[in-house]
Amino acid sequence: MLLGAVFEREIAFAPRARGLYVARAIYAAALLAIVATCWLVVTGTQAVATAGDTARFGATLMRILAPLQLTLAMLAAALTGAVAVSTEKDRRTLELLLVSRLTDRELVLGKLAASLVRVLLLLLAAVPMFAIAALFGGVTPPQLARMFAVTVAASLAAASIATTVAFWKETTFQSLAITLFALVAWVAVGETVTASQGATVAAMVSPARAVFAALRPSGGATLLPFLGTCTAIIVVANSVAVWRLRAWNVTSESRARGASTAEAAAIRTPSREVWDNPILWREIQTRAYGRMIIVVRIAWLLLFAVAVAGILGEAGRPRPDRLAVALAVVPMVLASLVAVTALAVTSVTTERDRGSLDLLLVSDLEPAEFVWGKLLGVLTVAREIVLLPLVLCGALVAAGITGLEGGLCLGLGMAVLLFFAAVLGFHVGLSYDSSRRAIAVALGTVTFLFVGVATAMRIMVAFGSSFELQLAPFLAVIVGGAIGLYAALSARNPSPAIGWASALLPALTFVAITSFLQGNSLQVLFVTVVAYGFATLALLVPAIGAFDLLTGRTTSGE
Repeated sequence: MLLGAVFEREIAFAPRARGLYVARAIYAAALLAIVATCWLVVTGTQAVATAGDTARFGATLMRILAPLQLTLAMLAAALTGAVAVSTEKDRRTLELLLVSRLTDRELVLGKLAASLVRVLLLLLAAVPMFAIAALFGGVTPPQLARMFAVTVAASLAAASIATTVAFWKETTFQSLAITLFALVAWVAVGETVTASQGATVAAMVSPARAVFAALRPSGGATLLPFLGTCTAIIVVANSVAVWRLRAWNVTSESRARGASTAEAAAIRTPSREVWDNPILWREIQTRAYGRMIIVVRIAWLLLFAVAVAGILGEAGRPRPDRLAVALAVVPMVLASLVAVTALAVTSVTTERDRGSLDLLLVSDLEPAEFVWGKLLGVLTVAREIVLLPLVLCGALVAAGITGLEGGLCLGLGMAVLLFFAAVLGFHVGLSYDSSRRAIAVALGTVTFLFVGVATAMRIMVAFGSSFELQLAPFLAVIVGGAIGLYAALSARNPSPAIGWASALLPALTFVAITSFLQGNSLQVLFVTVVAYGFATLALLVPAIGAFDLLTGRTTSGE
């Protein structure tokens, strides 16, 4: 085949995995549940009597579903592509592929295509759900076709960026973090073009603007230019990956090995003193996460600068646009939460893939030393990722966008969420033997919690007038989310605490959303601290108390 043996293997083995069918069924059911929830919300709070009412409902529903699917597809394609390559590096199997008869083009394009198989099948499963939603009216088949074309093109571009970065960077965390930075930067460029050139030109560059333009009756004018932008990204990214593949993964590594061998015979470096907690010492004082971690820190400083520029730009206006402020702040916050989770989960999966976790398990390390060493090491290594969103909360207060009380509540809530993300990633990394599944579950859980929050807020604002009356329509989503969380978090060590946390998180998140929309910032902070603080303890205590069971030292019968 044109794409080589890597893609052939994925096509042969993907249909044998039960998870492929389960994921498609869950995604289609989730879309159908959102459609049903929106319909129950609008019929419970408004009168729907004419065809024009249903058409307006259908158009608004599409403006909710389309950006949701675009976000999920781009994140899934990018993270799957980055993990597919980084896992090969962690397991030292990329070297075997490089010495095989595969050409550079077959290896790069094969990895890209293999990582996109599941994402494209998910989008294919969503077509009937969007067709059902289109029956309400307000959207035509050409508009749906343009929307799916934008989503597929943006996903291909995101996956191309991710695989190129993964071939370049040496660790999984660096690949995921730089990929997230690239996606957020893409959206930021689109918003900058919007401010300077207008929404029509921005729809030719930004995927977020393009998907909304595709749903307009005149959206065909911007479709081809946007597809051209995505094609250029795909061609450039993959060409660079093919060109630099062996320079990144063979030449520099062999030179480093040769240099280290020659220097070791002539130079004896003094030994360093190890701290009382060797895990924490290794996380902070060594290059455990690669030599070029500085690139990630520079990337987050750039994101921070762009977010501050957006805040100051709105603060200088007589009436700041709250949506523009949210567009400046939320992408960086979401990227920070996903990056902290990625660092925490890969801190465990990398040890397992390289075989060093088994060496740690047979040592005399206490469970608390390992757990706290990893968590504190993750937060220290990711200090810019953790601290800059908190500083951003102070920037909102200094610019006059929010008051001191709102800034303090936002900062404290952000600190709780960041620590929860770190504990979640560490717990999932211990719970799953497969690195790919662990990373997918950890990042998928964070995405579900926070992208789901944004979708719920959009539904409430778009369709509802009374927040108290919207609890009943959201019950199915809350119950389904609780079941999914429990299934994901209790893979190896189910406990009543994790069960309660899974049940409370979606329900209390709904309460926090309604409190936020009503302007009760202190109540939002209280609910966030209770919900995510309890969930953090529910994940952290078993990680220490049942450490031997989670890591496989013992079994449940011993």
